[in-house]
Amino acid sequence: MLTLHKAAAALPKPSRSRMCEFLRSFGFDPGKLFLHKLILGIETSCDDTAAAVVDESGKVWGEAIHSQTEVHLKTGGIVPPVAQQLHRENIQRIVKEALSTSKISPSELSAIATTVKPGLALSLGVGLSFSLRLVDQLKIPFIPIHHMEAHALTIRLLNKVEFPFLVLLISGGHCLLALVRGVSDFLLLGKSLDIAPGDMLDKVARRLSLIKHPECSTMSGGKAIEHLAKQGNKLHFDIKPPMQRAKNCDFSFTGLQHVTDRIITQKEKEEGIQKGQILSSAAHIAAAVQHTTACHIAKRTHRAILFCKQRDLLPQSNAVLVASGGVASNFYIRKALEIVTNATQCTLLCPPPRLCTDNGIMIAWNGIERLRAGVGVLYNTEGIRYEPKCPLGVDISEEVGEAAIKVPRLKMEI
Repeated sequence: MLTLHKAAAALPKPSRSRMCEFLRSFGFDPGKLFLHKLILGIETSCDDTAAAVVDESGKVWGEAIHSQTEVHLKTGGIVPPVAQQLHRENIQRIVKEALSTSKISPSELSAIATTVKPGLALSLGVGLSFSLRLVDQLKIPFIPIHHMEAHALTIRLLNKVEFPFLVLLISGGHCLLALVRGVSDFLLLGKSLDIAPGDMLDKVARRLSLIKHPECSTMSGGKAIEHLAKQGNKLHFDIKPPMQRAKNCDFSFTGLQHVTDRIITQKEKEEGIQKGQILSSAAHIAAAVQHTTACHIAKRTHRAILFCKQRDLLPQSNAVLVASGGVASNFYIRKALEIVTNATQCTLLCPPPRLCTDNGIMIAWNGIERLRAGVGVLYNTEGIRYEPKCPLGVDISEEVGEAAIKVPRLKMEI
């Protein structure tokens, strides 16, 4: 963990005069009071600079986002110092745009909520440094946000989902299953033992050189795989899902990546092409990898549902599974999860794709949830720190593994 004063040495804070000038541009009046609660959410955990203003009813007053995807596609992946610099260059503009769009003055804000964990250290530091300076000027509370908690609770902005519910969080940097019992009250059932599914799909896309594919050149790796897979035969290559004998809810994607690398290398030899050229079988490989990924995720999720129902942690009927995070916007994986929820009499709920990826709305809404619950609202920010690595909730994954629940075979006809 890095303390704030250590982070500050590497991250130049906006000067007090610059922040005052920023606030004056809104006609800031520190004596103005409002009865309704409005939260400004700021997100800089990875490669998107985002901000939004949300009220306690869930109304989104304004939002703005600056995506770094195009830059990182050119470098073949996220380079932390590059991401940091882009956050520095864009954070004030993005926050100002979110406030201007909402027609909300900073003096109307009830608090500022900002992602402080987990994520890229250099990126988190930019958002935290800016937010604390703004909080100091406005004299309002600060709400530090756990990025994965925000993803988990986003669904409550859109649907009347009561606690408890099961959440599957799948993204470029994370993969986990957790029971959500309340705001800041999670039981972790399983997690990836190595890399996240989004990271694996990105690596496969790079190995296939899909950035050179005319249909995929502007897409992220995961999106390119999903797009190309529609043109392929998922059964063309026989790729087995990982961890088939492990009766727990953990995930693993490194082995799947290595198997796919070997297939690509073999096909390159067969087709007599150099590494970096597009294989004629690229669509089949994309389809097989996506299908195997979906089956692996679906089976672990199926076991989590059965475990929770066995232990009366979820209602026996009308239980809810929420899938969120960037990879949850993959519609093939959603369909695999629907097969599981139909078989277990559960309801699958997913935020719309734009709220599955990182955004300021989910951070602001998490701030509203915490403000209402009276959890983690800080009136003194001294010693606040960002945490690049941070678990979610209480880990009971060993207990899940000891239960050794057998999962019935389901036909994944997607």
